Amino acid sequence: MTVEFLTDPLLSGVTHGFFTRNGGVSAGRFATLNCSLGGKDATDAVLENRRRAMDAMGFAPGALSGLHQVHGISVVEVTAPIPPDARPQADGLVSRVPGQVLGIVTGDCGPVLFADAEAGVAGACHAGWRGAVDGVMEATIEAMIGLGARREAIAAVLGPCIRQPSYEVGPDMRDAVLARSIADARFFAPGKREDRWQFDLAGYCEARLLAAGVRAAVVDADTLADEARFFSHRRNTLAIAAGAAPGPIGHQLSAIAVPG
Repeated sequence: MTVEFLTDPLLSGVTHGFFTRNGGVSAGRFATLNCSLGGKDATDAVLENRRRAMDAMGFAPGALSGLHQVHGISVVEVTAPIPPDARPQADGLVSRVPGQVLGIVTGDCGPVLFADAEAGVAGACHAGWRGAVDGVMEATIEAMIGLGARREAIAAVLGPCIRQPSYEVGPDMRDAVLARSIADARFFAPGKREDRWQFDLAGYCEARLLAAGVRAAVVDADTLADEARFFSHRRNTLAIAAGAAPGPIGHQLSAIAVPG
């Protein structure tokens, strides 16, 4: 199967891709384009999957830099490719060096790709609910501005993530979001069970991006609902709750190349 990835017109002219799970060589629970180096998949398979993703974008495998993601707000400047075995603990990357490719892996969280094409600056971040609340997207934007990007020229696209109909949350998580701003109650709909809510992660991230003064768009895809195209951590936990044997899952890659 051909490597499959999605793009968004807001990033037109900037090489980027929100990859699905299709087109790789991994097997079993990692089938097939698992791009996470932090799981239990065979390393050779993951490296081949990442090579295929880079080939689909028109780059050599060594151009891709990634992170050991920790649901924080630290952002790393990339001046040369980060070796797979030297990934720093962070959740955002920025660069102004043409040809660098910045990659994020996700399994329900929001991958956000950024670019100021005129300034030749790109960024990428991993926005789970906690990182989004704490400010990882804003930290990435500020790091890009530090490299010469203009806030109003930055385009930001949130890729495939878990969407509101699929994302049931409890009171602890809701309280953590509302502790920052009670106005964010608008991103919670009544849940299907008592004392539960459905959280609009995509809408929340888009609103934070727009409030930060950048142009923003959201890719229309739900990682939990679309099993044929996406890995999903929540799908895995629901299956375990229903009696399935626990086990690891794969993660999809989202990547953007520094323009210029």
